[in-house]
Amino acid sequence: MTVDEQAWGRVLVLHARVEQELAKALQRRHGLGLSEYRALGKLVAGPRGGLRMQELADAIGLNQSSVSRMCARLEDAGLTIRDLCEDDRRGVYSVITDAGRKRYAETEPTYNAVLRTALDKAASDPELADAVSAVRGA
Repeated sequence: MTVDEQAWGRVLVLHARVEQELAKALQRRHGLGLSEYRALGKLVAGPRGGLRMQELADAIGLNQSSVSRMCARLEDAGLTIRDLCEDDRRGVYSVITDAGRKRYAETEPTYNAVLRTALDKAASDPELADAVSAVRGA
């Protein structure tokens, strides 16, 4: 195995561990999936609180079909609404609601605390310490 393969393997292990901790905490404490949290974050930061479905898919690393299903769940929960693009009636936007903004604001401190704790824990593992340093920009 090359040095690059070994380094990439450590990054993948780090990613999997951190994602698992984040997903578990967000679901348990806030009833929100990790992709849903990330989608709300992108919508909060988006122009006028919304993004085209394809833009949202690209921003969170999911395919359009998965984003459509996720957005349906967010709509059912009252966290987003769908809106048609004024310029192109075929284009569909996902737009965050006030309830979605509130849920994101309530969830963000948990996300940041769990992320910090997961990275700190991984940094104490000699196999992952360099990967954590790279992620943190050290």
